[in-house]
Amino acid sequence: MFNIKPLLLRCIISTAIASTITVDVKASSLNNKNKLPDIGISGFSVLSLDKERQIGKAMMRQLRASQPLIQDPVLIEYINHLGNQLVKNAQDVNYAFEFFLINNNELNAFAFFGGHVGIHSGLLTTADNESELASVIAHEISHVTQRHLARRLESQSNAQALNMTGVISSILISLINPTVGMAALSASIAASQQSSINYTRGNEKEADRVGIALLANSQFDPQGAPSFFSKMSEKYRYVSKPPAMLLTHPLPESRIADARQRAHNYPVKHLPPSLDFELAKARIQARYQNSAQDNIAYFKRQLKQQSYSLKAGAEYGLALSYFEHKQFQQAKILLESLKAQDNNNLFYIDALTDVYLALKEYDVALSMLEPLTLLMPNNQVISLNHGNALLESKRYQQAELVLQDFLLVNPENYIANDLLTTVYRKQNKKGLMHITKAEVLVLLGAYNKAIDELQTSYDFVEDQPLLQKRIKARILQVQEQENKLKRL
Repeated sequence: MFNIKPLLLRCIISTAIASTITVDVKASSLNNKNKLPDIGISGFSVLSLDKERQIGKAMMRQLRASQPLIQDPVLIEYINHLGNQLVKNAQDVNYAFEFFLINNNELNAFAFFGGHVGIHSGLLTTADNESELASVIAHEISHVTQRHLARRLESQSNAQALNMTGVISSILISLINPTVGMAALSASIAASQQSSINYTRGNEKEADRVGIALLANSQFDPQGAPSFFSKMSEKYRYVSKPPAMLLTHPLPESRIADARQRAHNYPVKHLPPSLDFELAKARIQARYQNSAQDNIAYFKRQLKQQSYSLKAGAEYGLALSYFEHKQFQQAKILLESLKAQDNNNLFYIDALTDVYLALKEYDVALSMLEPLTLLMPNNQVISLNHGNALLESKRYQQAELVLQDFLLVNPENYIANDLLTTVYRKQNKKGLMHITKAEVLVLLGAYNKAIDELQTSYDFVEDQPLLQKRIKARILQVQEQENKLKRL
């Protein structure tokens, strides 16, 4: 699939959550065996679940606008499938989770309000197997289900009122980049309170305990957790600047030993290599790391020395590297061979679509995709590739219908809204183009810009009174969405 570069808008989401709240701490307790007695109460007196969702969505919009999120439907599909394998076995799940990847080689993962879990791409390429990657995600899920951020806010509220603008923004920055985040936090609250955004040792111990149990219950190897902990600790033992993940999740030897002991309470699972994991890892390497020429040499060396977990992963990485180097025919030969062995594999279908479009073989791409739209309706990889192939082949009306249908089910899909904006622009449908561009801006938290786009669209649809009414209603919805955040 095409790679959409993140839109770096200077939209400040803090104005959308600008509100100072004084918290009246109430006694609260939950009958939950996963709660450790020294952690404190659950955080319900600080933020209701509804407020957590709203703040989580606002923080997600800020991330889209400011960080290099990987807008790649295949990788989005993979990381959400893996994450939800774990979530379905978790306890105390209060909302739907969203997993996303950030294009950053630094090792880091973080979770914040409303079930949002971010994973840096470097973490995936560092893991040797899917159980190691799953152990990190299970740990972050556990931070969410145990509501550790809400607890830290509650702990701080015992001393004074919270300025949500500074604290929420600083929490987000600190989770993504702890060093920068600490500087941001000191500008909004006293330096003595900086520890309030960090996970305590008790939080980490609880997340390890719950996360390892979740890993085992989800049929992954529980040894993946201590294995990955040990790898990170050893790799960064003597470096002056540890990775972001070790700043927010310290790894003393006692914690590694405790994780190893906990993992031994569960049977070891000897799992075969995961094809999807190997393909995702190769895709990140080929598309987001190093030069295409270096990657071609890397995957060729893997194949020659047979130093791969699965041959298909190395061949897929080589094919994508060929594509990035504009050697489309070589990529086509490899990918068609891989697809012949696994006909409905979304990794291969996505990459082959790119190759066919680059070679202007539009009919070949569409003949591959169209039967799959019936087999996998509303699958984001198939629907977005289908829409993009129709766009590239200048079949704009068909592309419009495919994307509109997909957005009925997935109205907040960033890629689909962005693609549909392009489709309308190609057809010179200026009113509709400004409407969908507004939706893209809403997803970035740029409410004022979105309202400007909607007001502009109004003038282009003077002959469509029903559409004008819809535009007026949408303007009111966007204004209310912003005001609702201000009232938090």
